[in-house]
Amino acid sequence: MTGVIRGGFEGLDACVHCGFCLQACPTFLATGDESDSPRGRIELMRALERGDLEADDPALAYHLDRCLGCRACEPVCPSGVRYGRGLEAARARIASVRGVPLLTRLALWALTAPGVSGVVYWFARLLRSVLPRGIAGWGRVRFAMGMLAATKAANGGERRRKAATAVAPAALRRPAPPSAALLFRGCVQQGLFSHVHDATVRTLGVNGYETREVIGQGCCGALHAHAGLLDEARALARINIAAFGDGAEPPPIVVNSAGCGALMKEYGHLVGGAESERFAARVRDVTELLAPAPVPGAPLDLHVAYDPPCHLLHAQGIAVPPLKLFAAIPLLELVQVPGAAECCGSAGLFTLVEPEMSRAVLAPKLARLREAAPQVVATGNPGCLMQLGAGLAAAGLPTAVRHPVELLDDSYRAAGRYE
Repeated sequence: MTGVIRGGFEGLDACVHCGFCLQACPTFLATGDESDSPRGRIELMRALERGDLEADDPALAYHLDRCLGCRACEPVCPSGVRYGRGLEAARARIASVRGVPLLTRLALWALTAPGVSGVVYWFARLLRSVLPRGIAGWGRVRFAMGMLAATKAANGGERRRKAATAVAPAALRRPAPPSAALLFRGCVQQGLFSHVHDATVRTLGVNGYETREVIGQGCCGALHAHAGLLDEARALARINIAAFGDGAEPPPIVVNSAGCGALMKEYGHLVGGAESERFAARVRDVTELLAPAPVPGAPLDLHVAYDPPCHLLHAQGIAVPPLKLFAAIPLLELVQVPGAAECCGSAGLFTLVEPEMSRAVLAPKLARLREAAPQVVATGNPGCLMQLGAGLAAAGLPTAVRHPVELLDDSYRAAGRYE
């Protein structure tokens, strides 16, 4: 059978049941249940493909639904198992038979549907303006309110959104035009974290990039793919591929949301064809563009704990570039936190549809952050920013949560890089 026919299940073929994945899996660590481990889930997925288990089997759906899709199992696997692709294939088959839960459908409609999502985000921004950080709690409603409160821009960021323009240092002022980069805005990131987009544009400007807008782009499709709605994810991917164009030497596509970047880099697998492969090869996380030699900023006397998003570290394999951003900020001290690379429990809609498991995964991370006591936790994904922000607030910890590019932006502002 070809990979196209198997739809992603072929990614599981390399598994030899060695068990290296067990201690990397946050849900296995939380439950100790083999069926909640990558190895156990691979056996379930293989049984589904063979027809030994039906797609409407409740136990099958139960254990696959409880998977975060963090892909922490992939980099530790000596056999190179493509677990994430197998999971998406299994969820797609289950969704085609059982359908998608109503709560998931409503969330996708509210967060990603053109027109509807714009209204939802407008009301969300209005609501967050009056939400105190202390509203966060461990119940479903209060935790959701804490997540929304965590989307606020720090240090008056909303008021100064367009007030500053990057001024390149003398070393970067040259007759040749600056390098171009096309900004991917997405849905949640644009609706609730537009201040991160603004910081991205400014910091790239200091480092010699002219960031251009792209008309006609939309949601990346990651939330749909994780829910098993691969056809809908493909449709969204095709919209973006068409919007960002092709050509002989097209500019890179800069993304500041790890979850979006991870899927967009796999558009070649998702959609197929040479055009989608070329699109995927152009996608860059913002830290990848800034990392080679970031212009240094002014000192920020901060203790910062970096919490790498799963879809940046595990799915995209990006570990060093964010650290180079921090290194460009004098006085900033990185606080080492054990288990920082473990999932926070956000995982797209997971925190909404599987709140009990989500909180169980988050709990040990919060305990370690309490002990490390950083002033700021930096992470590069909107779901992680919201999950960690709500969790820290619910735990009574004063730690702020910021995107790494926001810290570099603050440093550049203090250094007088903007006019």
